[in-house]
Amino acid sequence: MNFEISDEDKNSTYVILPAYNEATRIRPVIESIAEKGYNMVIVNDGSSDNTLEVIKETKRKYPDKVHLFSLMINRGVGVATQTGFDAVFQFNPKYVVSMDSDGQHSADDLDNVVRPLVAGEAQAVIGVRPLKDMPLSRNFANAVMNLLTRIFYRVDVSDSQTGFRAITAEALRKIDINARGYLISSEFIREVNDNNIPFAEVPIQTIYTPETQAKGTNVREAIKILIQMIKHQF
Repeated sequence: MNFEISDEDKNSTYVILPAYNEATRIRPVIESIAEKGYNMVIVNDGSSDNTLEVIKETKRKYPDKVHLFSLMINRGVGVATQTGFDAVFQFNPKYVVSMDSDGQHSADDLDNVVRPLVAGEAQAVIGVRPLKDMPLSRNFANAVMNLLTRIFYRVDVSDSQTGFRAITAEALRKIDINARGYLISSEFIREVNDNNIPFAEVPIQTIYTPETQAKGTNVREAIKILIQMIKHQF
């Protein structure tokens, strides 16, 4: 795919970054996204460390690229992401991306994730992590969640728990996400499928560190999500 992402496309794209206690990791994430020319809506999810101060410091370096919203208490990645989805419309975006703020996603993949939207080939994009690089517990949990997403939501995807996804603003207005925690990943896919939003899968790189491995969907989280999925059926 040779479709180029223009500066105008980037200026029309906003990256949602939910952030909870990411003071030691979020600065290079913000800087790399800004240097690529993309805008950000960062939601501080009631962090108890100095994440908020780090975001404010970085915002002073990129005042036109960083838009900050802050929740008083920790509500979970689902609520923080949805807060970003709601807030982003005041900036009149064309395209909206969500990424993790802990450094496991690379800003180098932004063009690839946004490209199918700009080219009109899809209205939503799911970033697929390489399974061979995924820690064993994560790989197993992801396989289980892919199966559960297929069973409960009737949609087959390669990486149901990815935190790197994109959607057109028009399509985003159609979806309704209520998950508090990591169920948001499966809910996003469910809403895209239920609203007949054409989607594409794009391979992305993932940077695993001891910190990023400690977060996300492991077996314990998969069990929690399963319980939530069952509850949502009734």
